[in-house]
Amino acid sequence: MSREIAEQPGALRRLLEEGAPRIRAVAGAIAARRPRFVLLTARGTSDNAALYAKYLLEILHGLPCGLTSMSTTTAYDARPDLTDVLVITVSQSGGSPDLVASTRAARRAGAITLAVTNNADSPLAEAAEHHIDILAGPERALPATKTYTASLLALYLFVEALRGHDGVPAAARLPELAERILARGEEVRELAGRYRFAERMVLTSRGYGYPTVKEAALKLMETSYVPALSYSGADLLHGPLAMVDNVFPVIAVVPDGRGGQALRPVLERLRERGADLVVVGSQERVAEASAGFVLPTEGVAEEVQPILEILPLQLLAMEVTLARGQDPDAPRSLAKVTETH
Repeated sequence: MSREIAEQPGALRRLLEEGAPRIRAVAGAIAARRPRFVLLTARGTSDNAALYAKYLLEILHGLPCGLTSMSTTTAYDARPDLTDVLVITVSQSGGSPDLVASTRAARRAGAITLAVTNNADSPLAEAAEHHIDILAGPERALPATKTYTASLLALYLFVEALRGHDGVPAAARLPELAERILARGEEVRELAGRYRFAERMVLTSRGYGYPTVKEAALKLMETSYVPALSYSGADLLHGPLAMVDNVFPVIAVVPDGRGGQALRPVLERLRERGADLVVVGSQERVAEASAGFVLPTEGVAEEVQPILEILPLQLLAMEVTLARGQDPDAPRSLAKVTETH
């Protein structure tokens, strides 16, 4: 896991330099068909990447999006009319049978199908009409790390190209900033000590940061087995805030932009309740919390900040797991490719 976390700057750089032309070509072919709606299909970590794409498509491109319920077709044999609908399936392995079956069903139903995978020779890539290779290289650790950030970048470049823009300039600094973040492992190790004996925790954000906290919660649960709940800040205020007290650990991802502004009332309520609040965000927001990790996001567009936000949280999941005497490379009862129907 440590090695593959460290490979992320190189994977991002490779995608920008080698993958961007192919992504633009795929986006151009799809844009010519003028999709009227987008459905996103994924499982696990890829599901969080798909949620990020939903924010991109709705905010930047104005296309309405939904997250599919695969069982409607794979278990219930539903046959929706998907004419002129773009169905994007995200899967690092491209080998999950339900994702392949769902993509084939969507294609039969008239959809424009796109697979985003880390395996150009996978069954999913073959099943879809179009394919984007995220070029992350072999991922052997069970907790997905580099395939997540590479999926985010590939989806960002695709959405920008779909609306006729070149996303490379806005993303060009990401590899270098990622290297700077990952070089600060000692800071994360110190933060991990706060959670060595944690029985549960909550993660929260808004806007583009919401997929980040969902992915971070998944990483914590699948490596250290700490029950970690992820909430939109708005949802947290609608009831779950009642469980937060003066010893309850909360991690907030505060984007530098509108999402962070929308989260301000939530942070105030958490401070009022005396929560043990750790912030991943700007220097100003970290200074207001119990502790935190300052992100170098000055001048970085909010829509690509999630590619940086998740990095210290991947390190945190690994360090918490090690601090608790467990092995992040051998999480119990997990498989790299899931088989559900």
